[in-house]
Amino acid sequence: MAVVNIHEAKTHLSRLVEQALQGEEIIIAKSGKPLVKLAPIEADSAPRPWGTMKGLIHMAPDFDDPLPDDLLALFEGSDE
Repeated sequence: MAVVNIHEAKTHLSRLVEQALQGEEIIIAKSGKPLVKLAPIEADSAPRPWGTMKGLIHMAPDFDDPLPDDLLALFEGSDE
């Protein structure tokens, strides 16, 4: 486990990230007090199942109809 101070971490961030990706535990400290651990993000390897929101989402039949003129004017920033 490597403990580095904040200044060293800022100076050598790329190297520390590479070390963390190789499995080394990196602790960043301030005034000798450990603050955070630098660790790689674990990718979620499980695929998301299809249809988990089935029946929970409703889309109105007119969702893609043109906006009324007064509402469209608000989006376009005109005062019509």
